[in-house]
Amino acid sequence: MHNLHPDASAQNQLDVLVIGEALVDIVNTRQGTISYPGGSPANVAYGLGRLGIRTGLLTAIGKDDHGAAITAHLQSAGVQLLPGSKSLNRTATATATLATDGSASYDFDILWELAPVAPAMIPKVVHTGSIATFLAPGAATVRTLLEQCHDSCLITYDPNIRPALLGSHAEAKKIFEDLLPLTDVVKLSDEDAQWLYPTSSPDDVASRLLKQGARLAVITRGAEGALLATSGTRLNIPSVKTAVADTIGAGDSYMSALIFELLTRAEKAFSPTALEIIGQTAAAAAAITVSRPGANPPTSEELQMRLDGLKQAPLAAV
Repeated sequence: MHNLHPDASAQNQLDVLVIGEALVDIVNTRQGTISYPGGSPANVAYGLGRLGIRTGLLTAIGKDDHGAAITAHLQSAGVQLLPGSKSLNRTATATATLATDGSASYDFDILWELAPVAPAMIPKVVHTGSIATFLAPGAATVRTLLEQCHDSCLITYDPNIRPALLGSHAEAKKIFEDLLPLTDVVKLSDEDAQWLYPTSSPDDVASRLLKQGARLAVITRGAEGALLATSGTRLNIPSVKTAVADTIGAGDSYMSALIFELLTRAEKAFSPTALEIIGQTAAAAAAITVSRPGANPPTSEELQMRLDGLKQAPLAAV
């Protein structure tokens, strides 16, 4: 069994452990083909590192050129690639094709088989999501880790639904809902919510997530903003107006900023006043990311500059 941390000394304890896939995004554009390190969990880990959070990623990549590019990318943001992560023969890829509005569709070549691990230390937050929580055989290992950690730290979850990689709707929905009692914060995009619950409104979906175990449910709606809901609070936070280069990594950047604020505010994060600030911060992070190509989230300095600018004018929907 591998430990989640290189050693158990206090100075090396992580604030956030991210568990999930890392891959290379191959993006087809009118100008040609460009490759970026990606994968939703890896993007979240990278975004947290850029925000100055001590972050580790437990993943499965190969000892190949794509794996080396992912490793260097993560290390550039100070993210630790945890033991056992270089376990595959080849690194996964996702080929993204951009539409005229900057949105992306994906074709995946991925194997998800996570090495056996045992937590040496429990971080403040464990985040997971996307393909890693659905695709066998690795999904079972992810669930085991959540079971080991959920009583000792905050668990955040973004399913980031990829229908092409899932089984039937009923199977995917069951996997998703079976994880909810192990989570504290769940974020869905409006597309995720529509796919999982096609006849339900965002408010109804949020209520369902809360009823099944989440303390905070977040439904992002692109340019229409986001709904943040707890058992006693419902807030609609508008998006931040910006020119869109593409939407790659926008939801992951939002998630990184959300976790950043949850860490900063601890138990006070679930109060109405704190939730408003958290929603605004996450919206600002996503706006920065969509304003430039690829999954390129803000640094802490960039995010603070955008937030300082927003204090001079109200948030506005695109």
